[in-house]
Amino acid sequence: MRIALDAMGGDRAPEAPLEGARLALAQDAALEVVVVGPEAGLRERIRHPRLHFEDAPDVIGTDESPVAAVRRKPHASLVRATALLKSGEVDGLVSAGSTGAMMAAGLLLLGRLAGVERPALTAVLPTRDGRGVLLLDVGANTEARAPQLLQFAWMGVHYAEHVLGRPTPRVALLNIGVEANKGPTAVRAAYHELKTRNALHFVGNVESRDLLEGVADVVVTDGFVGNVVLKAVEGTALGMMRQIGAALSSGARAKLGGLLARPALMAVRRAMDYEEVGGVPLLGLDGVVIKAHGASGPRAFANAIHRAVEQARHHVGALIAESLAATEAP
Repeated sequence: MRIALDAMGGDRAPEAPLEGARLALAQDAALEVVVVGPEAGLRERIRHPRLHFEDAPDVIGTDESPVAAVRRKPHASLVRATALLKSGEVDGLVSAGSTGAMMAAGLLLLGRLAGVERPALTAVLPTRDGRGVLLLDVGANTEARAPQLLQFAWMGVHYAEHVLGRPTPRVALLNIGVEANKGPTAVRAAYHELKTRNALHFVGNVESRDLLEGVADVVVTDGFVGNVVLKAVEGTALGMMRQIGAALSSGARAKLGGLLARPALMAVRRAMDYEEVGGVPLLGLDGVVIKAHGASGPRAFANAIHRAVEQARHHVGALIAESLAATEAP
């Protein structure tokens, strides 16, 4: 399995992506990584028999117009990595660069899967029952019409079935109330459409406070709301862990309790840690594309690479395309 790694994407590039590649290679003997970036400088930093390089001297900044930058900079690391995926030279792509640029490069170079109008970023959030909930979109589309929300639901269902092992995924819409008449026009229209789709196990609206309760397997929203929810959950979890850590180190008795509770607390921390998750898939593109967090460290990049391998081995894109064609999806 060969995965392209954008060495220049993210806040800690290129050190974190390169060290992440080293970790991933050590953990998977069948893996090959193609590092994409300014080759001369990168070769000096890392060497490995299963590590390859693709020269890409340019970088797309987070402040650039995504579509214009992708068209203007064919030798940017993200664009070259996407081109490798398009040509079949690699099986997947990992980048912590601009989400907009990843979307633009994906749409311009890879194209969409048949039947997909807009790709969507997905994330699996931990739930109380330990199963997790798939949330999409979490940042690829700031707005979405009802037909697009319906497509997100179909893509989420097929991903949950084939990758997460959920035989009959329960689908919900994220809303400000459980009533059918709540929320923006697009959400109300999507509610009506989802209710009429017999092939979907639609359980109605879910409020954000119940998102982690395990009431659904797939929760659908637009990318603006999804991204806000994702970062709010992430920030809340990190803040709570810091407060718990401070409380458990406040005295001798608290420290003893902290030692006893440490295994359980570490399990909770791992479940909420984006470094552990690694990256989120951009579903709907004709290729395996994993978006890593902009602040990713080496462990996050290694896990993102493993996630790309997992998706490529499951042939997720082909399964989604086949399932969409075989269902009553629009």
